[in-house]
Amino acid sequence: MPSNMDKLRYATSAQFVEGKFKNTSPTDMSMSAKDFLKTLKEFIGGGEGRAPKEKIHVLHPDSSLIASAYDAPRLVWFGHSAFLLQIDGKNILVDPMFGPVPAPHPWLGRARFTDGLPLEIAQLPMIDAMMISHDHYDHLDYGSIQKLKAKTKEFYVPLGVGAHLKAWGVEEERIHEMDWWDETNFADLDIAFAPARHFSGRGVTDRFSTLWGSWVVKGKDRNIFFSGDSGYDTHFKEIGAKFGPFDFAMIECGQYNEKWPLIHMMPEQSAQAAVDVGASVMMPIHWGSFVLAMHSWTDPVVRVTKRADELGMPIITPRIGEVIKLDALGQIQNAWWSNL
Repeated sequence: MPSNMDKLRYATSAQFVEGKFKNTSPTDMSMSAKDFLKTLKEFIGGGEGRAPKEKIHVLHPDSSLIASAYDAPRLVWFGHSAFLLQIDGKNILVDPMFGPVPAPHPWLGRARFTDGLPLEIAQLPMIDAMMISHDHYDHLDYGSIQKLKAKTKEFYVPLGVGAHLKAWGVEEERIHEMDWWDETNFADLDIAFAPARHFSGRGVTDRFSTLWGSWVVKGKDRNIFFSGDSGYDTHFKEIGAKFGPFDFAMIECGQYNEKWPLIHMMPEQSAQAAVDVGASVMMPIHWGSFVLAMHSWTDPVVRVTKRADELGMPIITPRIGEVIKLDALGQIQNAWWSNL
């Protein structure tokens, strides 16, 4: 957790109030004891269709191809919210949760849906920068950081998350903490940290002790948005007005429920968020890997695709491990999940 000295430093942030970070809009996360017990029972009890019947077979791109030169930016989706972004000769990892279970202990969660990762960490090229959206276990994984820290040059994180990395052995000079609307330049890439409507915490006593948010990466001729986790709110239009339009937007879509509508979007809202930020093409993320809510595992992608079509928002739904070339998005085939 951040130290008292860290908290003094965070006091200059408009998001840090009375020792905790907060959302811009009031975000009530309370749940009655009755609803909590009901939800816990539903979650533990499983449910039809929450996970695929068999493991998903991921694509395995050739690691030599990933290390080779490229003409236009490209990405590899590792499932959930984890990506390798290659842009203007730089390798960027976004929320690289590569562990088997998004929980502090394997007994406390269900294993990922896939039969492994598209690329093992040892196969990845040197990483120029890692970007973390917030410190929840499905986005910030201790085991992954331990394996990645030696091959990652710089870490860009929200206010407070640097304390985790320092405790895990990452040198302070490689950690760059950012507040909402902060902008910086990294190796000729323009990077900005933008708002989200969510929360943070890795235990029962540290909720709101670190910040959460979204990322903007602007290269020579491509502008990319990564939403992180977020409920729907006016910040998407504000991000679009300040940093958009975007050539490509990765938008949270999954792990929602009517009991927590302010911190995760319903799929229809995810499509609207892509419109709000001014995306030319959207991709739904935060689905296809873990059981973290009670909906079926395909509900997010089915619903968001339908709503995106209604809104006239171009959408892609690549397979996990597929190389996503930003100059050939129309070649990506959809509905791969329908055969599982």
